[in-house]
Amino acid sequence: MLDREGFRPNVGIILLNAQNEVWWGKRVREHSWQFPQGGIKHGETPEQAMFRELEEEIGLRAEHVKIIGRTRDWLRYEVPDHFIKREVRGHYRGQKQIWFLLRMVGRDCDVNLRGTSHPEFDAWRWHDYWVPLDVVIEFKREVYQQALQELSRFLARPSHGQRRGEQGGNRASNPQKKPSQQALPQDAAPAPNTK
Repeated sequence: MLDREGFRPNVGIILLNAQNEVWWGKRVREHSWQFPQGGIKHGETPEQAMFRELEEEIGLRAEHVKIIGRTRDWLRYEVPDHFIKREVRGHYRGQKQIWFLLRMVGRDCDVNLRGTSHPEFDAWRWHDYWVPLDVVIEFKREVYQQALQELSRFLARPSHGQRRGEQGGNRASNPQKKPSQQALPQDAAPAPNTK
C-alpha cells in the first residue's frame, strides 16, 4: 500500500524503561541495530499497527506498555534505488512513519524475539536515549534523529534524589547486562535493510 507520492505507511516504536533508556534491537544475522518498526496494513490505524508490530517483533502486548506520545505528523525517508526491488522501482520511494514513544510497564523477561517464524531481531539491550546513529543504516538516520528529538519532550525526569540508573537505591550503578542483551558493537557497520 503506497500513497500517491510512493511512500509506504509505517510505524516506528521507541520503547523506554523506567530509566528512560531505549530498547535497541540487533537485526537477525546483521551488525545493524534499530528500533522496532513495520508497515501499516490496509484498514489499520497507526496505533493498531504499532501494537501488532510490537507483538510480532518483540513479543510485547498492550498490557506490557503505556503510550507516552507520538509524532505529530509523518516522518519520511527515501530508500536508495539499489535497495528497492526491480518490480517496484519507479513507484516505491520509501517510507512515511508515525513514531510512538512507549513506556515499558512489563518486565524484561516479557520480551520474546522468537514469537514468530520469521524473527526480526536476534539480540537486544537497553541503551541511552540518544542512541549512536552511526549503527543505523544511513538513509534512516535523519528520521531517527527527528523522531528522537520530537519525542524527547515526553521524557519523564528522574525523581528527586534518584540518579539515572538507580531504582530506589537497589540497582547497582553499573549493572551487568543480562544474557539476552548484548553490548552495542563499536565497529558495527549498517547492513542493508529497508523494513
